Amino acid sequence: MTKKENEADQLITQIIQGIEDVKGQDIEILDLRAIENTVCDYFIICNGTSNTQVNAIVNSIEKSVSKNLKEKAWHIEGSDNAEWVLMDYVNIVVHVFQKHIREFYDIESLWGDAKTVKIETSY
Repeated sequence: MTKKENEADQLITQIIQGIEDVKGQDIEILDLRAIENTVCDYFIICNGTSNTQVNAIVNSIEKSVSKNLKEKAWHIEGSDNAEWVLMDYVNIVVHVFQKHIREFYDIESLWGDAKTVKIETSY
């Protein structure tokens, strides 16, 4: 495993931990590395039940990544209405949706060629 892959795995682990800490739902990892001309290596997608929970997920991810890896998102967009918040960690982009917005945009099917991993949660 290269240093870059190890760093990506650590970041993915902390992002997933942040989502699970506040009971984010339907967590999926899309591995985009085998697709040409993508903007990043991975998408992590999840949803919350309200704008309050979406913001809680975003805050929890930020806290988990910052505390454990001393990293910050390069850019965060969409926090104002909290229907779809995008967190850009350069090689990993996190999409936190409200359920109905996720269903409407269905970005998983737009990236249908990506290898997808569903994260099973215990709640």
